[in-house]
Formats: sequence, C-alpha cells, structure tokens
Amino acid sequence: MGNNRSLMSEEEVKEIMDETDFNRNQIIRLHSRFQLLDKKGQGYLSREDFQNVPELAVNPLGDRIVDAFFSLDSSSFGYKLAKNEEQKLNFRQFVRILAHFQPMSKVKKNSLNSRRDKLLFAFKMYDLNKNNYITREEFKTILNSMVGANITPDQLEKIADRTMKEADADNDGRISFEDFCRAMEKTDIEEKMSIRFMN
Repeated sequence: MGNNRSLMSEEEVKEIMDETDFNRNQIIRLHSRFQLLDKKGQGYLSREDFQNVPELAVNPLGDRIVDAFFSLDSSSFGYKLAKNEEQKLNFRQFVRILAHFQPMSKVKKNSLNSRRDKLLFAFKMYDLNKNNYITREEFKTILNSMVGANITPDQLEKIADRTMKEADADNDGRISFEDFCRAMEKTDIEEKMSIRFMN
C-alpha cells in the first residue's frame, strides 16, 4: 500500500478484513475515500486532509474529532502516532480507527470496536490538554462549542457544575477516564458512536 493510488493486493484486503471486520466491499470503498482525501497522493492523511472534509468543517466538534484521530496511543488502539506536528495516518491506521465506529455485533466481537474503545475516543475529545483528565474548564469549552449562543453563560456554568458534581466520583476536581466511563454507564454509546458503513 505504499503508494495509495495503487490497488491493494488480495492479501492486504484479507488482512484488513481479519483485523477490522470490514467486508471486502467496505474496504474497497474506504480505500477509495482515503484516496479522495489524500489529494496530494502521498499515501497518508494529515490533519489538513481531515480539516478539508466538509462534514468536519461544519461540525462544531470537527477540530476535536480530528485531534482525537491524531492523539490515540498504542495501548488503546494498537499503534502509536508520531509526537510531532507532521502526524500522518496511512490507510491501515485510517481503517483501524474507523473500525471503532462500526455498529457492535452481538454475534462477532471486533477487538477494535469495544464499548471501552468508543468511550476512550469520546473522552479524548474532551481532554483538551491531553493529560488524561477532563477539567471543568475543558468541559465548558467543549460544551460552549456545541451549544454556543443557544444557552446563556449562567446556564453553561450550571451545566458544568452539575456535570462535574455527577461525574467526578473522587471529588478531585477533574474527571478521569474511569469517572467518565461510570458517568456514561447508562448511555447507549454503542449506538451513538456507530456509523453504518455501506457494503
């Protein structure tokens, strides 16, 4: 897959199928999408490539979604990205990340698509300073980007206070990943963080 303009071998398709549970047609479609996003034909996607996706450009959380793609680590997703501004995703990494958004199957377990992995991706969107905690200020920043002028500053403060009170189990003034998971216990994250990939 060095040059992403070339066709993938049947062996590469099979490896990706085994690794991600995408079927052959889905992988071919994702490869075509990858090629469209990689306008310079470099064989990888940069932050800039993602920021040019119209759906992300108009999404109030678009920057956070892109950032989450580039801030994943090997302990949770099986690979590590460079810790510099020249971060790149090759096709295999791109597909592995998207595998986290497949609807969860009750029959076949996808190791890349667990509830925990979906929660971790969501948590990373709120953890603005990447210190593995969500502070009240970080929560307010994300909430403000989602609702903006639809609520008053006073309402924003009250929502932030209530959320911190409910989610911060150990009362240390910040939400850990464990706190986040407990707070999301009754949320259908499997459905909310799933994308139907066309065959």
